[in-house]
Amino acid sequence: MMKTLKMIGAALLAVGMTACAQNDAPPTSSHGTILRPSPDMPPQVLYRIDDHRYISLENYDKCFGDNYYIDTKAGIRTKLWTGAFSDYKGRLIIDDPSEMNVVVPDAPATTCRDKGCNVYLQYSTDGGRTFKPKKYMQSPYPTKDSENYSILIAKDGFYLVKKISQTNGSTSVTKYPLVPGIDLEKPYPPDLHDEYLSGKPLPLLRTPSGQDRFTCDSSIRPSNLPQPK
Repeated sequence: MMKTLKMIGAALLAVGMTACAQNDAPPTSSHGTILRPSPDMPPQVLYRIDDHRYISLENYDKCFGDNYYIDTKAGIRTKLWTGAFSDYKGRLIIDDPSEMNVVVPDAPATTCRDKGCNVYLQYSTDGGRTFKPKKYMQSPYPTKDSENYSILIAKDGFYLVKKISQTNGSTSVTKYPLVPGIDLEKPYPPDLHDEYLSGKPLPLLRTPSGQDRFTCDSSIRPSNLPQPK
């Protein structure tokens, strides 16, 4: 009996270590193996909202690194996911005059199995001090499929717009509510619900800076990594 329990314990430990190794390993993506860059890399602004709010990439190589939400006026510097946000190829518009609602989508450059990967965005209702995850897509090719998405953030929620036809340009539109403290992965407070707005006109929203996509210069590389010959 004791021998059997030891064998089961060893098997569970092996599974746990495998899972940890998979989680800690560099992503299998177009970025290849990620070596740890030099901390003196100049930050890149991936997405600028206005003169004091932006998403910054730091400690990176080939646009993969540590991402931060920055608000210099409010003194906010919040660590987001480590990754390459510029792999998201859709549109992103942040136009909440209260500056409380922020949404940052991800779309990793990886190939998933037939069922696809769960792909998440991060959202904040407290001006970027804290963020929560929300699944917005399931796809075997997240980066490629993100081209069909637009995410529009307003003062009372955000619109998830997905192109569902390449021929006539038809879209599906869902509006998710954003209020302080809401968890979009759990049951909503009373009187709040998703709105399905396909076929209805959308509000005219514009990021104050005019930017509507992530940008990143992949040619900027750390001095401590091998340079291309």
